[in-house]
Amino acid sequence: MKINKKKFIYLISPLSINKSFYRDLIQIFKENKVSFFQLRLKNEVFKKKLIIGKKIKKICKNFNVKFLVNDDVLLARKLNADGCHLGQKDMNILDARKIIGKKIVGVTCHNSIRLAKVAIRNKADYLAFGAFYLSKTKKVKYIASVRTLKEARRITNKPIVAIGGINSNNYQKLLLNKANFLAISGYIWKNKKIKPIEAIKKFK
Repeated sequence: MKINKKKFIYLISPLSINKSFYRDLIQIFKENKVSFFQLRLKNEVFKKKLIIGKKIKKICKNFNVKFLVNDDVLLARKLNADGCHLGQKDMNILDARKIIGKKIVGVTCHNSIRLAKVAIRNKADYLAFGAFYLSKTKKVKYIASVRTLKEARRITNKPIVAIGGINSNNYQKLLLNKANFLAISGYIWKNKKIKPIEAIKKFK
């Protein structure tokens, strides 16, 4: 996995997709700051996820953004996505590999170096740690810190993704402390003060 320091954003979809979403996504991608896009639709049926996924995949391809699917390895295969992201309660990474082969597989490690070591042993392509800050997207069970990032960096050169409550005021600290990518969702899609395109421009 290549690391482009200018394209440090790992963008996660809102939980539901409205009509303006696709237009907003194209505008965001034009800013050339996003390396990964993760489709995370918890409440849609498989068929609807397929329709949405195909549209997004096409946009991602046009802007050279890697298209990943959250949790659902079978959906990732059906969409021929670039890979998938697995939480600790999702499918085992070894089983996921049997389904999607050599595609990108990232793993949630919360704030645990032990979980990171397991993911490294199982050949995960990237490690995701968090939450670093309070998040509007999901309830925070695990709190990660700059120390988590530093400890992780000591044991691996794999890309590290920081997640949880990241916004334009707190993101630089994470980049300065070894995070390669910042997973962002709520600040872009649920921001009541500014539109998605204005929100992405705040990350410089």
